[in-house]
Amino acid sequence: MPVERISKDFKDIGSAFQINPLSNDLLAIKNETAIARSVRNLIFTLQGERFFNPDLGSRVSRALFENIDRISASIIEDEIRNTIDNFEPRVRLIDVSVAPDYSNNEFNVTLSYNIVGIDVLPQQLSFALQQTR
Repeated sequence: MPVERISKDFKDIGSAFQINPLSNDLLAIKNETAIARSVRNLIFTLQGERFFNPDLGSRVSRALFENIDRISASIIEDEIRNTIDNFEPRVRLIDVSVAPDYSNNEFNVTLSYNIVGIDVLPQQLSFALQQTR
């Protein structure tokens, strides 16, 4: 049985690469914000897009060009679950909900998850998936 690590803090570099004017260091994002950004980035990253790690990412974008219906929503939901389970060990998924929004031609996604290693309430992340190309 693998040993589960307990961490006190998660840090990541912000995507804007802003500099702290006092220390000249890059500004860091911490804990819930860092993990939410990581989860979102994993879902939006295409498989094969990251050098030296072609399996990292999801195939969600493929389903966005199908008809907007419950079947496509189910495919997206399964892909999100697999991606998070395989590539984000700091997160334990509680629920993934993908609902088609026919009027806006998009899917509304809501993720609920616990963060492993720090004592915080369950987190929720919501965003919309649309065709971009």
